[in-house]
Amino acid sequence: MTVLSILAGYLLLGAVAGTMAGLFGVGGGLIIVPALVFAFGLQEVAPEITMHLAVGTSLATIVVTGASSALGHFRKGSIHKPWFMALLPGLMLGAIGGVFIADNLSGTVLGTLFGVFVLLLAVKMVFGLSPKPGSAPPGSVAMAIAGGVVGAISALFGIGGGAMTVPWLSRCGASITQAVGTSAACGLPIATVGAITFIVVGWGNPLLPQWATGFVMWPAFIGIVLTSVPFARVGVRLAHILPATVLRFSFATLLAVVGMRFILA
Repeated sequence: MTVLSILAGYLLLGAVAGTMAGLFGVGGGLIIVPALVFAFGLQEVAPEITMHLAVGTSLATIVVTGASSALGHFRKGSIHKPWFMALLPGLMLGAIGGVFIADNLSGTVLGTLFGVFVLLLAVKMVFGLSPKPGSAPPGSVAMAIAGGVVGAISALFGIGGGAMTVPWLSRCGASITQAVGTSAACGLPIATVGAITFIVVGWGNPLLPQWATGFVMWPAFIGIVLTSVPFARVGVRLAHILPATVLRFSFATLLAVVGMRFILA
């Protein structure tokens, strides 16, 4: 495959991921990681590092897309700054820990864990499972621990963490606007620290393909970033056309298929 054909494929991947993210209201990582695993397989990337490279690259793209989202919420005043600052130390330390956990797992085990995680999200979406909204925020220690858990899981699977942060903040008494806005802000340090750590732990790996620095594949990063943001707007428009129930069950079905594919593989 030529460099141009590979880049064209990544541009298409970014368009699909952006559309799906806008359509279903989720971070692109849940779409990008499986798509990158498939794309890297076509490029005959060593299977031992395919999953790690997909997760690291996904986090790198979230740095850009997450910054755009966080800036928008900041301008609208929907970020609860005290809660964000309370979560921040845990988010950063957790992200580092999550990357080191991933680095010590085989590609097969990491892929299986990703499949289980995605499958659990599908079940949660189908049955509408979520913690009951609360009114009293926990103390700083509990917030730091929560940040650590969210950061570790997010970095481990290459996602922004919104699927966990939004329910947690809602349980702490945040309005849905505050929960989504603060969650968007939380995704930025997770992705930044996680992507940098994936570059460090993967540095010099003899199995890395051309154009990769550590576990970040730059052609994929460029292609996805260029098209995912504008196509997210297309997904948002589609989301306002299709019924909410159809959207929820369609995405849950997609997650279930992806999850089972990783588990069985």
